[in-house]
Amino acid sequence: MKAKNPVMKDGTEKSCPKSTRNFKMIVEYDGTAYCGWQRQENGLSIQQVLEDAIGLITGEKVAVIGSGRTDAGVHALNQVAHFKSGSLLPLNNLYRGLNSVLPPDIVVKKMEEVSGEFHAQHDVVSKVYFYKICNQPLRTALGRNYFWHIRFPLNLTKMRKAAKYLIGTHDFSCFCATGTQVKDRVRTIMDIKIKTCDDSLIEITVESRGFLKYMVRNIIGTLVDVGRGKRKPEEMKLIIESRNRKIAGVTAPACGLFLKEVKY
Repeated sequence: MKAKNPVMKDGTEKSCPKSTRNFKMIVEYDGTAYCGWQRQENGLSIQQVLEDAIGLITGEKVAVIGSGRTDAGVHALNQVAHFKSGSLLPLNNLYRGLNSVLPPDIVVKKMEEVSGEFHAQHDVVSKVYFYKICNQPLRTALGRNYFWHIRFPLNLTKMRKAAKYLIGTHDFSCFCATGTQVKDRVRTIMDIKIKTCDDSLIEITVESRGFLKYMVRNIIGTLVDVGRGKRKPEEMKLIIESRNRKIAGVTAPACGLFLKEVKY
């Protein structure tokens, strides 16, 4: 027999609160048209689009929490996010409905119901980003939103040698965006790999427990300087020790950066 809602003093029924469900999502997006992951007043963000889409399906106002922010123009293959909802919709209906209303450049690849304790940001063990460089004399018309075109030859052997100095725990102030208010700039880079995908495409993968704003893109800019012969590989150690942003290389364009994986 179905239990009745409690009755109030005036004789009307008081609705029982819905049980809150916690949903984990794996999200892929092309960041070209967005101001980044986080909701902002001056532009459309990935977070806002997801929250609006979920609200349209569930009729609720929800907060979508991502594993971390990605900057304007940065892409993601497997961003992880969660949101809590009292919706009674079956999981598969919610999953299909959400993808049906999202724009073509955002897709929820996977959705599952998880325990209420899961937190997409606080539970992160490490994140893996990769950066793509098209290294050839002539620019290409196709794929330009997904890599940095460098027409000068790059010496990958020297770049790999310089990258070794980055591995470990350091104060990475030299690679932090100017004006950032974060005081603790000590981070641990667990691994860096540089490989060629074909004749002209270079992929640089960086794994860390956490990143500073523009950290990966500033590292890439400095490695490119090494690859072009503008800096010696050994200078990377001095750059890190300087803690001076002005000494490091330029900030690589956002279009070449992808959030590849979030580990828990």
